[in-house]
Amino acid sequence: MSTSSLHNRIAGSLLLAGMGDALGAPTEQWSMAEILAAHGGLVTDFVTPTADTFAGANAGKRAEVTDDASQMYYLARALVRGGGRLDAAGWVACLLDWADTSPKAGFMGPSTVGIVAALRAGTDPALVGVIGQSRRKMTTIGTTNGAAMRVAPAGLVHPGDLDAACAQALVTCLPSHDTDVAIAAACAIAAGTARALVTDDIADVVTACIEGGRQGATLAARHARVGPGPRFQARLDLALEIAARATDDLTFLEALDAQVGASVLAAESVPAAIAILAYTKGDPLRTIALSATIGNDTDSIATMAGALAGALRGASALPAGLTAEFRAVNAVDYGLDALAAELAAIAQRRLAA
Repeated sequence: MSTSSLHNRIAGSLLLAGMGDALGAPTEQWSMAEILAAHGGLVTDFVTPTADTFAGANAGKRAEVTDDASQMYYLARALVRGGGRLDAAGWVACLLDWADTSPKAGFMGPSTVGIVAALRAGTDPALVGVIGQSRRKMTTIGTTNGAAMRVAPAGLVHPGDLDAACAQALVTCLPSHDTDVAIAAACAIAAGTARALVTDDIADVVTACIEGGRQGATLAARHARVGPGPRFQARLDLALEIAARATDDLTFLEALDAQVGASVLAAESVPAAIAILAYTKGDPLRTIALSATIGNDTDSIATMAGALAGALRGASALPAGLTAEFRAVNAVDYGLDALAAELAAIAQRRLAA
């Protein structure tokens, strides 16, 4: 594979993830019925977030990313600085850098906020969410999609290498998302992104997501917590079954929301993102449009699905008008052109090794 082809796909992943984030920010926490009424159908254009959304409450602008893609971009920068590798200390430094310098840190999710506070205070992050004087954490701690929403760069620097993508993804899950469900979800996105760089077949990408989820669950059993609650793989299987039998967009989204869910929980939103990718066959605009329309955690779902579809189809396949508007608002702040080139150089070296 040529460097130019890799660059096209990596740029596509960075751009479409951010475009999905920006498209879904104004509909986050809304119901699908509210979204359809406000937009007259699927969400296909950027709008200014209103005050009843996280983006609006944090002075978010039209076409601007939130914490989802901004964390992804900070992780990508850290991987570039590390030559494609990031250890635990490097990841903590990256997370704190984002929390201290990003204008989007005010969006910080529930699993991340407590860990960042502990790291800043110099206290043991392992004690965040424990019950009483025990070492047992509440089952709601570390089960959200924060690790999965930012993890795509772990796949972008390991084209076709699912094992390496999952190993790097695990590093970025700890200490904030130290559960089997969050790690499985993050590894599914990382593995799917890694495979998307080297194939044109949507089925290959979905299969990689499934395998990544399995690897993540195995890694979590050795390095993290396996608590009670829905299993990522079971929800992903159900989501993909819904996608396979769907006959129209709205019926599909309604079934996915009702049976799997679209909340901040990793067991809901990450299977939903992968199922939307499978249903749209990786079509860039349809992938982020359906993600932004399903309701609930729309920006995270669109970020994850967008990262996968962008890596599969490449920047050249993205909708020109939306891409131009997104780039005008975000590209300079995050250095997306240079970032894509640097990630592509790392990915090409790995392929040639």
